Formats: sequence, structure tokens, C-alpha cells
Amino acid sequence: MPNDTTPSKPAVKTPTKKPSDGRVVKWTQRILGRTIGITFIVGGIVTGLVLANELEDQPRTEDAYVRANVIGIAAHVSGEILELNVVDNQPIKEGDLLFVVDPRPYEIALMEAEAQLDLVELQISGYQDSILAAKATVKAAEAKILEKQALADYAIQYVARVEPLLGSRFVTPNQVVEAQAEAAATEAAVSVARAELVAAQQEVKVSITQLGNIGEINALRTAAQVEVDNAKLFLNYCYVRAPFEGYITNLNISVGEYANEGQEVFAVVDSEIWYVMANFKETYLAYLEPGMTVEIYLMAFPEARFKGKIQGIGWAITDSEGPTLSPIPTTSPTLDWVRLAQRFPVRITVEDDPDNFPLRMGATAAVIVLPEEDQLPKPRFPWIRDLFQRFDLVD
Repeated sequence: MPNDTTPSKPAVKTPTKKPSDGRVVKWTQRILGRTIGITFIVGGIVTGLVLANELEDQPRTEDAYVRANVIGIAAHVSGEILELNVVDNQPIKEGDLLFVVDPRPYEIALMEAEAQLDLVELQISGYQDSILAAKATVKAAEAKILEKQALADYAIQYVARVEPLLGSRFVTPNQVVEAQAEAAATEAAVSVARAELVAAQQEVKVSITQLGNIGEINALRTAAQVEVDNAKLFLNYCYVRAPFEGYITNLNISVGEYANEGQEVFAVVDSEIWYVMANFKETYLAYLEPGMTVEIYLMAFPEARFKGKIQGIGWAITDSEGPTLSPIPTTSPTLDWVRLAQRFPVRITVEDDPDNFPLRMGATAAVIVLPEEDQLPKPRFPWIRDLFQRFDLVD
């Protein structure tokens, strides 16, 4: 039988790993790791430069809040509130009647003042009649003086004519004596008439003084009219109206409450002028100027963008340890153990009409300053701009 033997397969030789292959892999990994690390470092540097350049041109802050002017509504008179025509958080228009203080005491005061004015008018009319009568008396006295003076002059002339005739016995001594007596009587009548004229003139002066005329103004009438106007003013104060368009806030009263003069009843938020108080680090203040354009974003409406203008930059701040009632704005540092840049308030006027996005006082905001090119101050990092311009990264 033939030998059925299967030829054996040749043995496969396993290639031996050269010692240099492991070093190549490790070298490749090391180069790749260093490349990636350098790339991250360079990318971080470039990102930092870009961010620094962006912050230089467009300062921004998220420490900002919406503000509005708020005034306290108080009555100028005291009294019970008879009408309350608003509720808390209600929008109001300028001139709307807010509430009414009991007007009855002030209506009575107005009636009294008007009655006093009428009495003064009657009194003035009486004084005017007295003046007319006194002036008529003056004229009569003046006419009487003329009459008596004429009689006196005639009597004196008569005496001068008859006295020389006594020696020629054309007249008797008795006739001369009678002529002299008549002359003396007429002179006395002239003196009496003059005294009556003085008395009539004095009566005119007294009546004019009582009338109270000072030039073309009558003091009595003016004083009475002032009382009437003052009573009307206080009566009008009973009807408290909205000074401007806005929103009622902090209303916690009802009809029947007693309103004290000058004491705040509730507050009104002025909806006509809105602004944002943005607290910028003091390191940015040199790059901010009034009139710069600002973009405003609100946390309540992140999809909306509002336009604003820098109205002014604060000149003074105080920390949280300052006086409680200090009129200076208060800012608090974030950390106590790190020397941080202080933040100063920058007032930004909102210029867009926020009808579709109602603004609320105290809402959180973020702002980005977009100054015009000619408004840019000297760059903070000039070498950054030079570097970017060298690589055509910026204009």
C-alpha cells in the first residue's frame, strides 16, 4: 500500500518586533500631545486677545437694573377719603382722578371767603359814595368861600368910602360903625367857610384811606380776593389727580381712610421715562462718555434688544457700611479678601418704545456699550490692535 502521508505545512515564523518601533510610537504620541497643547495655549492666547480687544471697544456689564422715576402721592389737605378710583398696579393717564378727600369743610371755607368779598365790595361802594359826598361838600365850601369873600371885599370897600364922609357930616357915626361891623362879619364868614373847606377836604382824605386804593389797586378787595383764591385752591386739592402717565404701586388703603396733609398715600411709577442703572467697573469709566449708544438686554425678555444712550456717569459711591439713609449710591464688593475694582453707576436712558415689552422697575438687565468710532478713547492695549492689524484681523 502506498504511503498516504499528508505533507506537513511549513511553520509560520512570527515576526519579531524591532526595538525601534516602540520608540517611534511614543515619539509620535509625544509630538501629537505637544502640538495639541501648544494649539490650546495659542488658541487661549488668541481668544484672550480677541476678548480683550472686544472689551476695549465694547465695555459691558451684567450688573444692571431697570429704573424709573417714582413719586409719592399725597394730599395737600387733610380729611377723610370719600372716593378711591384706582387699585394697586393699575395703569393711569395724566390727569386721572385718583382719590377725593372730603371737600365739605373746604366748600364752606370758600363760601365764607366769597361772602366776605361781597361785604368788602359793599364797603368799598359805601366808601366811594362817601368820597363823592365829601367832594361835593368841598366844592360847596369852595363856592361859599368865593361868596363870602365877595361880600367881605364889598364891605371893606364900603367902609373905605363912608369913613371920609363922616367929617363932612354926609353920614352919621352910627352908619360908619354899622359898615365896619358888616365888614368884620363878612371877614369872619370867609374864615368859617375856609374852615368848612378844610374839614370837607379832610373827610375826602379819610374816605379815600378807608377805601384802600393804592394806585389802581384796591387793597381791601385784593385781600378778600386772595382769601377766595386760597379757598378755591384748597378745595381743588381735595381732588387728587395723576401728575403723569404711570402705574399705581404700594396702594394699601381704602375708602374711609384719613389722609393727612403731606403724608404719602401710595406711589406712582413714571412710565414715560425709563432708564437703566448699570454698574461698571472703575477700570472702564475712562472709556465711557455721555451720548454713547448702548444695547440693553433684559432677563425677562432675552429675545428683545433695546437701544439706549449714556446719560451720565456717577461721581460718588459708598459701600454697604456707609450711612443707611445716604443719598449716595451704594455698591458692595463681591469678595472681602480680594482687592476688587469698585463699580460706579452709569445712567442709561432707554430710547426704544417698550410697548410690546413692558418694563418693570428693578428688572435685571445687561448692557453693551457701542461707541462710535470717533468717540473711542485711547486704546487700553494698543499693542493688541497693532498685532491684529498686522494680521489683517481688524480694520
